[in-house]
Amino acid sequence: MAPGGGGARCIVGPAHSSGRLSCAMSLMVAVGEGQPGRMTADDIIAGTRQVVKGLEALRSENRGISQQLQEALIQGHGQEEPPGSRALQLLEEKYDLVRKSLEGIELGLGEAKMMIALSSHIGALEAEKQKLRAQVKRLCQENLWLREELAGTQLRLQQSEEMVAQLEEEKKHLEFMNQLKQYDTKEEQLEKDKARPRKDSLASLFASDEDEQRQGRQLTSTATEVAQQGGYEIPARLRTLHNLVIQYASQGRYEVAVPLCKQALEDLEKSSGHGHPDVATMLNILALVYRDQNKYKEATDLLNDALDIREQALGVEHPAVAATLNNLAVLYGKRGKYKEAEPLCKRALEIREKVLGTTHPDVAKQLNNLALLCQNQGKFEEVERYYERALRIYQSQLGPHDPNVAKTKNNLVTPQQARAVQTL
Repeated sequence: MAPGGGGARCIVGPAHSSGRLSCAMSLMVAVGEGQPGRMTADDIIAGTRQVVKGLEALRSENRGISQQLQEALIQGHGQEEPPGSRALQLLEEKYDLVRKSLEGIELGLGEAKMMIALSSHIGALEAEKQKLRAQVKRLCQENLWLREELAGTQLRLQQSEEMVAQLEEEKKHLEFMNQLKQYDTKEEQLEKDKARPRKDSLASLFASDEDEQRQGRQLTSTATEVAQQGGYEIPARLRTLHNLVIQYASQGRYEVAVPLCKQALEDLEKSSGHGHPDVATMLNILALVYRDQNKYKEATDLLNDALDIREQALGVEHPAVAATLNNLAVLYGKRGKYKEAEPLCKRALEIREKVLGTTHPDVAKQLNNLALLCQNQGKFEEVERYYERALRIYQSQLGPHDPNVAKTKNNLVTPQQARAVQTL
């Protein structure tokens, strides 16, 4: 029998079974004989696997020899030979040697298998280390990019501060010059220009929730508390990112805003899952950027996805659902799809009435949007009814001098004139 490799041969008879263990161990030496230099980890593991095979074959043979010796001992005792006979002593010595050889083989197999298991574990640890290195490299790249953006922002801030300081000096100089002039007719003309009324455009009348957040509209304390409880404001962990994206979008830097949104969306989906409400908020932000680029189809798909998430996670009557419905209706309205937008706007109105109450300012805002949709469809009676109800809410909740009161009165003139024309 030759269980070894590399030309090594070992012949052990029944009387010399203990020599088989040393012959099997010589397999490792035979594996590395033809390899100059230092053996690699893969060579060691390959040699260990070969040794395991040899040891398993040797164990099988020794077990057979042990069984034969045991049967011979039983037969010797059965033939009533004297206990101290030479034949029995030789059989017992051989049986002890084979048993010790088996114990050594079992020990060698255990150590070899342990070495293979440790090699597999070390390989897994090395793969994990490489993965962590790749993540560290990506984070370093992102950190470098953020540092560059921060440096650019700081430079622009410094330039703005210098410009503000220069404008302050110019302002002081102009104020001093104005004090020297007793008869300045330009000041009177400026006052007349300030008093001249301005007519709101369609975009300012038909605003989404994100538009109002960008314009810095201040809510009442009650509305703010309800909004925070309702969950349709920008979450704290996304507020900085939202402001940064809006800043880039306002500057027309969509090539920065869009990847920033997509990367944040991917990170949120990995950490919280696609069905988390913060994912829906991120989808709303990205939809806003797409809408500013006139990519209405992409924005519509994102808002529909955000609507599904919020309905599943928060419930169909949650204020966040109403906000998404309103944004979706605004998007349809900007595309001229007034019939598709109207039921969405009505559903948002029903949710806000149920959650906030029928006299909340946000209900009046929703009534204004609904009135504008009906106005574009020629439903002047409904338009007048919605505007009148919104006007009553603004007057009772915000006071007669609130800008929304004047704007709603101005909006109410158009359907009244249209009805008067129809009557004539």
